[in-house]
Amino acid sequence: MALIKSISGIRGTIGGKPGDNLTPIDIVKFTAAYGVIIAGEKKSPRIVVGRDGRISGAMVQSLVVNTLAGLGIDVVDLGLSTTPTVEMAVKGEQADGGIILTASHNPKEWNALKLLNADGEFISAELGAQVLELAASENINFATVDKLGTVTANDTWMQQHIDAILQYPLVNAKAIAAEKFKVVVDAINSTGATFVPALLRALGVKDITVLNDEVNGKFAHNPEPLPEHLSQLSNEVVKQQAHLGIAVDPDVDRLCFVCEDGSLFGEEYTLVAVADYILGQRKGNTVSNMSSTKALKEVTLAHGGEYFPSAVGEVNVVKKMKEHNAVIGGEGNGGIIVPDFHYGRDALIGIGLFLSQLAAHKKGMRSLRKSYPDYIISKNKIELQKGVDVKAIFEKIKAKYAKQKINTEDGLKIEFDNDWVHLRTSNTEPIIRIYAESHFETTANNMAMQLMKDIKEFS
Repeated sequence: MALIKSISGIRGTIGGKPGDNLTPIDIVKFTAAYGVIIAGEKKSPRIVVGRDGRISGAMVQSLVVNTLAGLGIDVVDLGLSTTPTVEMAVKGEQADGGIILTASHNPKEWNALKLLNADGEFISAELGAQVLELAASENINFATVDKLGTVTANDTWMQQHIDAILQYPLVNAKAIAAEKFKVVVDAINSTGATFVPALLRALGVKDITVLNDEVNGKFAHNPEPLPEHLSQLSNEVVKQQAHLGIAVDPDVDRLCFVCEDGSLFGEEYTLVAVADYILGQRKGNTVSNMSSTKALKEVTLAHGGEYFPSAVGEVNVVKKMKEHNAVIGGEGNGGIIVPDFHYGRDALIGIGLFLSQLAAHKKGMRSLRKSYPDYIISKNKIELQKGVDVKAIFEKIKAKYAKQKINTEDGLKIEFDNDWVHLRTSNTEPIIRIYAESHFETTANNMAMQLMKDIKEFS
């Protein structure tokens, strides 16, 4: 169905023909290219590997781990894990890099190799280009039998990750425990079923209901934590008379919440609430990508900080955060990046900080949500056929809206007074994403529909 190579890694559907899908041949080829480049001339290179709960995970993991060992690279195998846990383990193990086996929010037929550097951060576009070039050339030499790498299983990193969250100065476990929160978690049949309840218990939360709690990769619904996929969680929160619901994606780097009345807190507002909490205790700047709500900018300015937009993509957000010494950043898809914890989206530290904010607020989820500027983002997408000239389409749209303020740093962002529309191709799927924001849902939807109509007209 698809094989996509980008700064977000090597992502595709399992099965089919090499080069068109993520087949075992493609997995070995790209793993080997990455391994060669990361190992370089090092005497004893080490790479950390972990995976989410996907059906194909064990198969992909076996191929990746043994390919690296075949190159003479020692492997620290975390087994079932989360993206942020692997990122932390790379630094903690003083490894030279890491590979996370997850297709994040994509459906069950997808998997991917997410590639990390020695800092536990996504590799740069330049390094990614080198990996793709070497993989295409297939000019790779494997190790002789006497120089094969070792594979060491390590199942301690979930607890190390949780311990680090408990020790983070702005996570108030005592206040969280005192509130006696009743929580419902949608773990989407992936590793969140293990990691999220373990964290909640460590934070003193005792009343926990977990939906879709079997780590088998058979996602009970579309795994992207969007409103249309969270009806089961919303209904269960009301049924259980819980204080809140928590949803994560399969690799636990995206986070969103459901309020006590079953309404959605809004994935865009996960970052807004956490930023509000952090900025209330330490002054500084914030960053989010330009497809995220402008509510973050307003909260940042209210706390005396500066807000900076970045291109979409975690690596771009992290780069901008470093440039402007941001104290908190992330993406409107529920991705929280806490720089003095680690430079990666992390739903687990996000839960610790959000519950600390909720405990301090003491008035419940709906009240907390109402304390922030109210914007609505209409999120849409159009699937692309092979050979479509997206650049030409964007040029025609740019000409049509030439009288508006236009930003071309990342796709095409058009501003209409206090509203905006952002068009961009996805790094992870063969689609154009169309996001529109306004104070009014009807306005946001109408803007998005008009731009989707323009795309079809100019295709």
